[in-house]
Amino acid sequence: MLRTVLRSWLPFLSWPRPSASLLRGEFLAGMTVGLMLVPQGVAYAALAGMPLITGIYASLLPALVAVLFSSSTRLGVGPTALTSLLIGASLTGLAEPGSAQWVQMAVWIALLSGALQCVMGLARFGWVVNIVTSPVLNGFTQAAALLILASQLGALTGLRSNWGALLATPSLGLFDLAALAFGVGSVGALLLAKKLKPTFPAAIAVVGATGAISWATGYADAGGAVVGHLPQGLPTLHWPGWLPWSDLGSLLMPVLVVTLVSFLETASSAKVESQRSSERWNENQDLIGQGLSKISSGLCGSFATSASFSRSAINLYAGAQTGWATVFSIGVVLVVLLWLTPALYYVPTSALAAIVVTAVFSLIKPSSITRLWRVSRVESLIAIVTFGLTLATAPRMYWGVLAGLLMNLCHFLYQRLHPRIIEVGLHPDGSLRDRHLWSLEPLAPHVLALRMDAELDFASASALEQRVAQDLGAHPDVRHLCLLAQPINRIDVTGLEVFAQLHALMLARGGCLHVSGLKLPVETALRKAGVLPAAAGLVTYRTDAEALVALQQLPSGR
Repeated sequence: MLRTVLRSWLPFLSWPRPSASLLRGEFLAGMTVGLMLVPQGVAYAALAGMPLITGIYASLLPALVAVLFSSSTRLGVGPTALTSLLIGASLTGLAEPGSAQWVQMAVWIALLSGALQCVMGLARFGWVVNIVTSPVLNGFTQAAALLILASQLGALTGLRSNWGALLATPSLGLFDLAALAFGVGSVGALLLAKKLKPTFPAAIAVVGATGAISWATGYADAGGAVVGHLPQGLPTLHWPGWLPWSDLGSLLMPVLVVTLVSFLETASSAKVESQRSSERWNENQDLIGQGLSKISSGLCGSFATSASFSRSAINLYAGAQTGWATVFSIGVVLVVLLWLTPALYYVPTSALAAIVVTAVFSLIKPSSITRLWRVSRVESLIAIVTFGLTLATAPRMYWGVLAGLLMNLCHFLYQRLHPRIIEVGLHPDGSLRDRHLWSLEPLAPHVLALRMDAELDFASASALEQRVAQDLGAHPDVRHLCLLAQPINRIDVTGLEVFAQLHALMLARGGCLHVSGLKLPVETALRKAGVLPAAAGLVTYRTDAEALVALQQLPSGR
């Protein structure tokens, strides 16, 4: 019993005992991901406006903490493009990128969002991820991808000025042609490698090649933009100074959005892993693991981490089976931090921009909104509005997510308040269908048979009551009301009150309320309310077939 409890809270205790064959495969997978992780970490640190070394810090201890305490052990945890963009966009205007204040605020975002995720996991609030629907996430991620591309174009092309100056006086002199060559060449090489062999660590190859060319040609000495000096050695414990209440208040919304979006990134990867392993995804334990990862990243002086879909996919494709693969990838990062950071000095920043650009290409899928339009116009409009607002409100791009969530909740409430209620008739194939849609006869004379495809609760009860009143007013000869209750899974106090009112209404008309197919939770609630067992003017049936036979045997006279 104790062992089971410990394994639920400390998932690494469930890892298989390492063997030579297992570790061999895990080592190869870990090396592949580790060689991707280092250049991506540096590139995403630039995207977040952080010192470049913090991208490597975020790939070390946070990745280890995540794999030890998460139930999904094959996720590539570390810096990601979407979370990095959110951090950089949220802090724009609050501090100077790369400054001590910027770093302090980014660290607080990591600490607060990590603490929030831990609390949510402990409180078993993993279901919260379901409030962000696919249309909202689709619109937001595609807009974010475009913003990422726009933010990297200057560095990618070696633009020495701004885009306004380029549009005013177009000239090749505004570009660093060497940086442009590095950037465009890197993009081409990365895309080609991704197409030919997705598991090949092309990012580290591009970094190595461009760094070597930069060193050989004296690009840095000529004033070219390069990574420059990076501190060597392990990160030290970092505790940010306390922020004024006004600054903490300005971080509230970014913390909430980073918490939600980063966990959605984790969910998209974790669901793929759980499908492949045929094991249930433990979203609450992953919340705890990802939260602890963010906290450890903040304590290293770095920024919030998340699970990278691309690195997680590469990890799976490379054959990773356990968390040992992540341990080996962390070993690669450790080696770089201890001995190889000087080798990154000559790497052009345009090559780092190319890594970011190619990583977000897969997020741009305009055809997905087109397909969504064919399925649901309302949900496609939610995606389009989320997309537009995210772009329009940049850098405060979280307003797009919040607007999408609000529209989606309003749509959900509208559907709950307007449930599908049909009058049924007997179809020639023997099924009970919409009488008006299929031009069917009533089930029996003086009988109104309704089916509501929703729970009978505060949201739908009023709609049912209004529909019954409307139909009874239009057909004063009706003496029997039959509710086909099989679709009703739950009833609350409001539903119980409406049920009693319908019973009283039929008694007042000198008729009867017939109820067919009550499910146990609904029947139990009715019994507790004193409505059942059957009273005068109330008849229940186990099945619709039994109800149909009884209704057709009612006297035909009024």
